[in-house]
Amino acid sequence: MSARSHLDLAAVLSLLLCCMLWGLNQVSVKLALPEVPALVQVSIRSIVAFVLLLGWMRWRGLRWDWRGPSLLPGLLAGFLFATEFALAFVGLQHTTAARGVVFINTSPFVVALVLAALHRGERLMPLQSVGLLIAFAALAAAFGEGFSLTAAGTTWRGDLMILVAAVLWGLTTVTIRLSVLRSAPSEVTLAWQLGVAALLSPLAAWVHGDAWPQAWSPLAIGSMVYQGVIVTFASYLLWFWLLTRYPATQVQAFVLLTPVFGTLSAGLLLHEPVTPALLLALAGICLGLVLLNRRPPVRTSPA
Repeated sequence: MSARSHLDLAAVLSLLLCCMLWGLNQVSVKLALPEVPALVQVSIRSIVAFVLLLGWMRWRGLRWDWRGPSLLPGLLAGFLFATEFALAFVGLQHTTAARGVVFINTSPFVVALVLAALHRGERLMPLQSVGLLIAFAALAAAFGEGFSLTAAGTTWRGDLMILVAAVLWGLTTVTIRLSVLRSAPSEVTLAWQLGVAALLSPLAAWVHGDAWPQAWSPLAIGSMVYQGVIVTFASYLLWFWLLTRYPATQVQAFVLLTPVFGTLSAGLLLHEPVTPALLLALAGICLGLVLLNRRPPVRTSPA
């Protein structure tokens, strides 16, 4: 199937669905935390999604040569991916889902900065640099607010953990972009990330002392099905499929809707406070992403 030159209605609706699912993911994690510890959640979603992905690859006849040239970058991407989710999930124990979904979606700025430093073809234009400055200024205001929130004063710790997770997410993307994984099938790239996470997450949960629940409520089961099957498996595959069928720049631009959906859903479903500083950070990040995705006009020679 050849790539399309523009987003049709089916693509727009699919992208909106992905952003809505990802925004709700933080809420799902937060809802299950009283029953299912953070690292246990990471373990379950990684294992479930990895098993489903292997079945999908077998059904499609896709071969995963895990001993080939993708071994080292695959292990690195998987380690970064697993550590990212561990930090993000544990961080949600100390901050709100509304704040978490804003901070985790700062990863595109990490990608832009690192690629600009490592690759001459990825240098930032002045307008893109302005976008970075706006986003980081708004983010700093929201992060500073974390020192005064909650009686225990732990919100800033959760914010910091999720910010580090965003950095690791960005470094995962950079690893993929600058290695042989860039040309590998999207399922293989995802298999490396989920496979390493499925191995490391249970070990991390055991070391951290997170006990697996003895009894499961419908809410906990629903949360894990949502995270493992719908988000980590189905929506990631849909996202990668869209990237191969439609213009990548137009597809990536929809990512800025994820923190919007996440912040609104956290306020509506969890009744979390959505403060002016958080709204400012959300607006700054969205504006920064818009400017970051701007490309200089293509100059054509006169006929």
